[in-house]
Amino acid sequence: MDNRSEVREFLTSRRARISPEQAGLPSYGTRRVPGLRRAEVAQLAGVSVEYYSRLERGDLAGVSDSVLNALARALRLNDEERIHLEDLARAAGPGLRRRRRRPASQRVRPTVQRLLDSITGPAFVMNGRGDLVAFNALGRALYAPMIEAARGAVPNHARFLFLDARSHQFWGDWERAANDTVALLHAEAGRDPYDKDLTALVGELSTRSDDFRARWARHDVRLHHIGSKPVRHPVVGDLHLTYESMDLPADALTLVAYGTEPGSDSEDKLRLLASWATTAEIASADGDLVNDRADNR
Repeated sequence: MDNRSEVREFLTSRRARISPEQAGLPSYGTRRVPGLRRAEVAQLAGVSVEYYSRLERGDLAGVSDSVLNALARALRLNDEERIHLEDLARAAGPGLRRRRRRPASQRVRPTVQRLLDSITGPAFVMNGRGDLVAFNALGRALYAPMIEAARGAVPNHARFLFLDARSHQFWGDWERAANDTVALLHAEAGRDPYDKDLTALVGELSTRSDDFRARWARHDVRLHHIGSKPVRHPVVGDLHLTYESMDLPADALTLVAYGTEPGSDSEDKLRLLASWATTAEIASADGDLVNDRADNR
């Protein structure tokens, strides 16, 4: 990732979405491009036009917290966008390559797996790129289409969404899932612009998917905390799931657990999915046993 380009395009995109009227400024004449002018952002932030122009060219190195806060107010950034701007400024600082975050693991520690297995609802662990590196049994059953699509590789949210047609049937609201996933990747790019695997993923998706490329150009960001997701599972049908996430800072990973409303149709369907998963596991084990016996003859 090019930090300067990320800064430039993020600030430009945020400036373009605010009208002078929304900012409480007079508007004169017809504007060639939407949104505020650089001079108006500088006025709102209390900095010179020359200084703001330098920032928007991508040079956030050494910018103070007070200026970042002033920019966030002027551009009406939400909490997630404000954090992203701070991440971009941190990445622009000297020595980031030496201080870069510890790479996320592609497997989980036994204690984390035991924690996953203790959760009654579907649960999984993923890294900032959206690679799903571990599941509990019900999580594996829920994400069976994504795991199957990966063909033995580590399943990835974005690859499944944008490169596999089955994702349109799996996600009850594909547009929202697509927007959220790209916004999560943008937030991760701000935190760790030197992640070569993330750069490769974004390059692959930008080359192969117009849908991804259009969303990436918006520079929206999002953090993964709580929410809801509709899923259309091929075995049990429509599920309305809520989720909570928990960071695992020692591993640079995130644990996500799904739940349902008590007494809901989705709760009953999760029980059915758990029963199906158990049956499928037994059938797989029996098949392996038959194959072993055949091999030993």
